[in-house]
Amino acid sequence: MTKAGDVTGALEPDVVPRGPIGKTKLFFQRHWHRGAPGTPTPDWVLRFCYGMWLAAFAFKLLGSSWDMSWHFMWLRDDLAPPHLINTVGTVIILVLVAIHSYTGMGCDKRSLRLMQIGLVVFLVAAPLDVINHRVNGLDLTAWSPSHMMLYLGTGIMQAGVLLGWLRLAAPGRFRTGVLLALWAFFLENTFFPNGQQEYGILGLRAWERGTPEAEPTLLDFAANQIGHPVDRTAVLHFTMPIPEWVYPLWGIAVMALILALARKTVGTRWAATTVAAAYVVYRAVMWPLLLGMGFPVSTVPFYLLAVGLAIDLAYRIGREHVLSTAAIGALLVTAFGYGALWLQTQFRPWLLGDAHTESAPPFAYWTAGAALVGVFALWAAAVPLTRWSATRKARIAAS
Repeated sequence: MTKAGDVTGALEPDVVPRGPIGKTKLFFQRHWHRGAPGTPTPDWVLRFCYGMWLAAFAFKLLGSSWDMSWHFMWLRDDLAPPHLINTVGTVIILVLVAIHSYTGMGCDKRSLRLMQIGLVVFLVAAPLDVINHRVNGLDLTAWSPSHMMLYLGTGIMQAGVLLGWLRLAAPGRFRTGVLLALWAFFLENTFFPNGQQEYGILGLRAWERGTPEAEPTLLDFAANQIGHPVDRTAVLHFTMPIPEWVYPLWGIAVMALILALARKTVGTRWAATTVAAAYVVYRAVMWPLLLGMGFPVSTVPFYLLAVGLAIDLAYRIGREHVLSTAAIGALLVTAFGYGALWLQTQFRPWLLGDAHTESAPPFAYWTAGAALVGVFALWAAAVPLTRWSATRKARIAAS
């Protein structure tokens, strides 16, 4: 596979315009022609293209963050500002996938297929979600099938972008920085449905103390869906419909596996901690912004920092021996993750003015055993899968 950094080309300009408009014009002037995936890509084109991917994911991140808060306050609106911000990111992605598909630049066959499949899944899920709301009314959970399709489509796209950047970008700090950012976006997209419990617990406590965050029309609508008056049962159904075992298994075990992949692909010493910290810092910054705008806020998953640290320590202690690293990692992730989550529950968000408001959603402690076994089994299973993939590639190349 030709590396993007290997191609300089006599036709490339000595000075590349700095702004996105100038770079876009230059790209279409020089490179807008049909090509197969893996077409040699000048370094400035690769950086510009993946910079736009980061911008697209940033728009989707901002839109989805505001959207979650929005739906704990008002009834759904197809043209609500969070949806429009998210749509900007989707439009950029549509353009990028079209460019990759037509020119073959900035991707190989596998990364392009993942981008295309992810986009198709997302575009199919979007109208299905609208139809779901039209037929069933308010969608009470972030874990609904149509919502999960949206996360899945975005995740597949992000996997394609990660793979393309991994295979084509020249080694160096810039490559590492973009990788860390892409993994942070991937972590956020996967973690996102856990926001149901993080917003929900504060929404429930707000109603209990007589200062509900949700508008009366939203509470009435949610109560009418289950044929109930607006009481604690109805509000509980609206805010906290997810079993308590889901939150820690998803937030600790699944995120640990993602952070382990990030640490492995990035290859730097504190990669997992850096990715986790980037996401936690973002959530911590959004918290006062949403509060200042008068929107509902959530608990912040500070315990993810401990999960990231556990992954990095496991790689250092295990010294790249996969089974040892997996065993150590499972132990550290369970101890650090559940310990940090418990510790977080001991603090109260005093800014909300209520000593009885949690700083983390309720969760089932018994899931620690399941997390320990699951993380080890899936982490260890990566060994034969990786070897099988490498053997298969070698056979294909030989034939």
